[in-house]
Amino acid sequence: MDEGVGARLREARSRRRVGLPEVEAAIKIRGRFLRAIESEDWDQLPGDTYTRAFIRTYGNYLGLDGERLAEEHRRGRGAARPGERLPRVDPLPRPATGRPRRGGPRISPGLVTALVVALVVAALLVIGLSSGGDSREPGTAANPAGKAQGKPGTSVPRKTKPVPAGHSLELAAKAEVWVCLLDGKDRPLVNGLILAPGEAEGPFRSGSFTLALGNGAVTMTVDGKQQNLPEPASPIGFRIGADGKVSEIPEGERPTCT
Repeated sequence: MDEGVGARLREARSRRRVGLPEVEAAIKIRGRFLRAIESEDWDQLPGDTYTRAFIRTYGNYLGLDGERLAEEHRRGRGAARPGERLPRVDPLPRPATGRPRRGGPRISPGLVTALVVALVVAALLVIGLSSGGDSREPGTAANPAGKAQGKPGTSVPRKTKPVPAGHSLELAAKAEVWVCLLDGKDRPLVNGLILAPGEAEGPFRSGSFTLALGNGAVTMTVDGKQQNLPEPASPIGFRIGADGKVSEIPEGERPTCT
C-alpha cells in the first residue's frame, strides 16, 4: 500500500537530515503547519487550496515533485478543479556551500579615497569662486539670505509638496493569516506571505488594489479609515477601487500571487 503524502515528505526530510525549524526558516511556512502536513492532520491547516500550496512548496524544497504531491492530496481529499493555480509560497534560496560570491565589480579603498578628495577640492573651488568677488554695481544692495524679491507689499507664494495620487492601504493581522496583495498594475505588494498575529504591512499607495486572504483575521485601513469587514475562517478576497470603496470579490477573481 502506498504511503501518504505526509509520510513521504517526513521520510524525505529525515533522509536529508533537516529539522523542521530549518525548513520553516527556508520556506516561510510555520512549523505547526509542517507538522500537520507530515502527520496528515488536515484540519489544522487553512483550507485545501493553501494546504496544496504548502505541500507543493515543501516537496520542491526537499527535491521531490511538489506539483505531483499536491495533486495526489487533491485527489485524496476529493477537491475540485484539478488545474487550478495555487497560491505561491516562495522558499528562500537554499544556502550554497563555501564562501558566497558577491556580484558586481569591486572598488578599491584607494580609489574611493581619491574620489572623496577630488569632490572636496571641487566643492572648495566652487565656494571660493562664488564668494571671491562682488560683481554688483555701486549702490545696489545684496539680496539678504537669498530671499525672493518682489514688489513692496506683495508676498511670494510658497511651494507646496505634491500629494501622491491614489489611495493608501494598511493591513494588520489579528491572527495568523495568509496575504496576497496586488496594486492597480497587478504588481505584488505582499507576495503570498503568512503574517503572524500583530504583524502589519504597509501603508501602500496605489490607484486601486486587489487582495486575497486565507481568512478574515485582518484589520484593513484605507486612506486612514478602518474598514468594517467580515471575518470568515475560510479564504476571502476584496477589491479597493479607484473611488476608494472596498468590495468583496468572488473566488475566481482573487489574486493568487503565482
